[in-house]
Amino acid sequence: MSDFENKNPNNVLGGHKATLHNPNVSEEAKEHSKKVLENAGEAYDESSSGKTTTDDGDKNPGNVAGGYKATLNNPKVSDEAKEHAKKKLDGLE
Repeated sequence: MSDFENKNPNNVLGGHKATLHNPNVSEEAKEHSKKVLENAGEAYDESSSGKTTTDDGDKNPGNVAGGYKATLNNPKVSDEAKEHAKKKLDGLE
């Protein structure tokens, strides 16, 4: 029986990642979780805070700009935050 059968694969992988950090889990269970993650193509670094090692941390510039533009148009945002967003947007162009 597959670990993913009739289940959301992301939830299953998240559970296996949590297993690796749980001090109350046996070494046997941790080894099983490592194998499942490896078989699923998830490069997982136990020393990280739950992030896969394939995540390079780059942000989509379009999304970043969109966030700053939204800040400028949000009436609930302070003038100081809007000024910061404007400076950041000017730097992106």
